[in-house]
This record gives sequence, C-alpha cells and structure tokens, in this order.
Amino acid sequence: MDRLETRQLAYFLAVAEELHFGRAAARLDIAQPALSKAIRQLERRLGVTLFERTSRAVTLTEAGRVLSREARVALEAVSAAALRTQRAGTREPRLTLAMKPSGDGGLLPAILAEYERRPEVLPVEVVFDADGARMLREGRADAALLYASPDELRGLDTETLLSEAPVAVLPITHPLAHRTSLRMADLAGECLHSKPTDPGAVQSLSALMHLIALGRKVAVLPRVLTTPLREDLTTVPVEDVPPSVLLLAWPAHSTSPSVAALCRAAASAVRPTIERADGGRSGWPVR
Repeated sequence: MDRLETRQLAYFLAVAEELHFGRAAARLDIAQPALSKAIRQLERRLGVTLFERTSRAVTLTEAGRVLSREARVALEAVSAAALRTQRAGTREPRLTLAMKPSGDGGLLPAILAEYERRPEVLPVEVVFDADGARMLREGRADAALLYASPDELRGLDTETLLSEAPVAVLPITHPLAHRTSLRMADLAGECLHSKPTDPGAVQSLSALMHLIALGRKVAVLPRVLTTPLREDLTTVPVEDVPPSVLLLAWPAHSTSPSVAALCRAAASAVRPTIERADGGRSGWPVR
C-alpha cells in the first residue's frame, strides 16, 4: 500500500473530531461532497470502514478510533519535524528549554552551569510555558523540565532528576506540627490548599505561606517549595501522597548533540546531591 498523505489524514481527523461531514467541510473550507469522496477513497485505500454513517449520526468504528489516535501523532510529528528543521536552520540556532515558572526544583542554575562547560553546545533559551510536553511534541522546544504523569509523556524520552515526597506546611503552633509524619486523613477538616502539588501550579507562594502562618490554610507541597521556610512555619512529611517527580524530557529518538549534552549535564549536576528515582531514564539521545 502506498503511503498515506497528510492531507488525507487531516481530512479524516476533521470528520473524526466533528462527527459531522458538513461541519468538518466548513472547518476545512472545502465542499462537503469533496470531503465525503476523500473519506471514501481513504477507506478503500485502507480496506476498512472508518465511520458508521446513518441519517442521524456519524460515529467512529474501532478502525476509525485507531486511525484517529495514530493520525494525530503522525501529523504532530510532521509539523514538529518541519518546525525543528526551520529552527535549526536559523542564523543563530539555540537550544530551547521549556518549563513552568518555579518548575525546576531549584536545579536549573547547576544544570546550565554544567552544560555551559561542555564544548560546542548551543546557547540555551529558557521559555516558560504551562505545557512543556506539548511544546516538545509540536517542535517548539528541544527539551523541557516537567512535573508530568506518564500519560503526558507520549513520544518523549525522559530522565528523572528529582523525586520529592510531599510535606504538610503548618504553623509552628498547630497541634500536628510536632508529629514525625502525617497522612491525609490527619488533615481532614483543615482548610487545605486546593491546588495540585505540581510546583508550577502554585501562583503566589509567598501569599500562601502568609495564609498558613495566619492559621487560615494548610498546604501539602513538594519540599522544594518550602525552602527557605518562614520561622513561624514547619513541615511534616505526608506518607500517603505520591512524590512529585521532576523530569528532563526531550523528543524520542533525538540526535541533537546539544540535547544529549544537556541530558548528561543534568545527570551530572544532580547526581552528587539528589537520589535519582528508579526507572527515570527511558533513553538517552544519540550523540
């Protein structure tokens, strides 16, 4: 079978997302009969039915659901390849490192210092974005520091840099302040800070700490966010909350020497002081 065309995949995805040929055609700015014809040709080419069509609804078949997942990945990869190629061909190429604000676990200065000691590497441009994994998949970044769950890491290789058990942040006068450890059930009834433990999700850490000191809030946070800690606050480990894991991520199968150098610099910078989490590395870029 000949290779599928990106245009065919884009047409298919429009219908798969809209589940309506008329709306998909309007979105693509083509005539509906032309879109219907293109989908029929794609089904014949693949030898499967992609959509169940009735007078009232359009639904994906199992084959259609598989192609929906695969087509999205393929189109993202093509677009990312084009963007990475364009960025590499600029007069002053740079290595773009994405991260959330406060999302480096305090490690970025040491990582960059180690990286810059290595020969013939590209200058690093740090950009702040809420979704570094998406920036990598779209080709807008070469590497990213992420606090991410496994399902967000599709198409990426990673190295675990830091794994931190969360702590409860309490006023020193709190009844639980002198416990050696806590469980979330111990904090039932407290006015618990409701945002995720992802460091990049905390918008105003100083304001939160002030509310805790006033006895208005209690928070469960990665320890990195509590240093330095106010004198009127204390921290107690929380046993039943998963650790926050900081990863360095890059596109799978990357062959960039500068990305490889950044990965090795990161591992070298954190190894003396940070216990690396098991299973963090899924592959180094080829140098």
